[in-house]
Amino acid sequence: MKFLYNTVVVLFIVIISQQPLKADTFFLDFKLILNESDAGKKANQALKKQLDQGIKKLKDREKQLQKEEKDIIQKKKLLSPEEYKKNITTLRSKVTSLQKERNSILDSISKKRRSARKQLLDALNPIVKNYMAEKNIKIVLDKKSILLGNENLDITKDIMALLNKNLKSIKLN
Repeated sequence: MKFLYNTVVVLFIVIISQQPLKADTFFLDFKLILNESDAGKKANQALKKQLDQGIKKLKDREKQLQKEEKDIIQKKKLLSPEEYKKNITTLRSKVTSLQKERNSILDSISKKRRSARKQLLDALNPIVKNYMAEKNIKIVLDKKSILLGNENLDITKDIMALLNKNLKSIKLN
């Protein structure tokens, strides 16, 4: 009886292992979609342009402050100690204001980048859900979480084509 039971179990395992398993798990490269989709590219270009303009303004102000500092240092012997301290204090307050402005610009760009990412993700989720229902897919993973995978399981290009069709641009406020 025990021999018969063991034989049935072994046959069952052999039969199951011989059947091809259908892949119900696919992956997509979310980072690639963020950076290479039409809406993602436009958002990245707009954010880069804003950041470059902000940095250019800051560098111009920084050069002006360096010039003021040199003038103050050159006039040190001509100015009274009180006037020199007053000029130095004014210069320090301008430098502090420049640093605050730099942080403000960086925070603003960072918030806009997060907002754009959220909008893209909000548009992407229903597209992926519909694709999963159409293709009878059970799980979609992000490519960065996968060590190795068959390239046939990568659905990034299909999803990006659907996203490009449905979402042309992202509002950056």
